[in-house]
Amino acid sequence: MAAIARTRFAPDLIDHNPVPGTSSGIVGMRFLIGEVRDGFTGTRHEIVFQEELPSGWVVNHWRMTAVHTGDAFGIPASQRPVSLTGTDIVRVIDGRITEIYHVEELLQMRLQLTT
Repeated sequence: MAAIARTRFAPDLIDHNPVPGTSSGIVGMRFLIGEVRDGFTGTRHEIVFQEELPSGWVVNHWRMTAVHTGDAFGIPASQRPVSLTGTDIVRVIDGRITEIYHVEELLQMRLQLTT
């Protein structure tokens, strides 16, 4: 998963919705990728909607499905399936994401894993 962050995100990534407590955009992305890698198995990502804008921005609405088999985002493994949606607005330069706005439905995920 570290290779994903290295190949898809610019090292000086600007994250407009940074992970609290992280020192930079790329550190935050590595954290998010690690939480998914360590907390879920059978992970499947599906692009529900994608549109490339003339300004160089790309809008993605996606869905992730998986099984919660490890600690993730402060929630102990529950062995429950999860379906989570989110939206990313990214600027891509030379094949790497250089800037990102992202919203994940974390409340949706938390309710599936804890109730």
